[in-house]
Amino acid sequence: MDRNKLIAAVIILGALASVWFLRSKNSNMDSDANPTPTPALNLDGTPSPAISGRPQVEIETSKGKLVLELRPDLAPKTVINFLSKWNSGYCDGKTFHRVEDWVVQGCDPSGDGTGGQTTLPSEFSPEPFTAGSLGVARKSTPRELSNDSQFFIVKTDSLFLNSEYTYFGKVLSGMDVVNKLSPGDKIVSSSILSK
Repeated sequence: MDRNKLIAAVIILGALASVWFLRSKNSNMDSDANPTPTPALNLDGTPSPAISGRPQVEIETSKGKLVLELRPDLAPKTVINFLSKWNSGYCDGKTFHRVEDWVVQGCDPSGDGTGGQTTLPSEFSPEPFTAGSLGVARKSTPRELSNDSQFFIVKTDSLFLNSEYTYFGKVLSGMDVVNKLSPGDKIVSSSILSK
């Protein structure tokens, strides 16, 4: 991992932890009836800073840029996992290996749909997989575990995925780029945008 990217990741996580601490402290000062929120946990069970709002990520591909809005309220562990991957440059240079008329999928370390670890807990929600929705790949079994690196974007409404796959965001801009992608097109870079 590049040292500068690691330092940037530590700074961002520290800032998120500070914001969480200040918000929880202020909410406790307002009323003793409001309990301090429980922080999210990393995949290894250690505390992770709570993420508030809907973070945005810009992904530059070989066909152009797209901006994603993430939903930590629906899939907190998934959002933390992918923010970490995108911030560290893990997906940079990896391809969109699966491109079909209804979906694109990428960030597989093997480049063919077989890579990544099936260790990310699936976080099902009632949010519908409409065009532009962002999800996580998984094997058919076990249903409770998702791939830790492969994400997908649906190009058309794909409601058969509802409550079967982890929904963790949507495309805010760049669906024209998503629709131009071909197998082998690359993820050039990704960056976390401030609101």
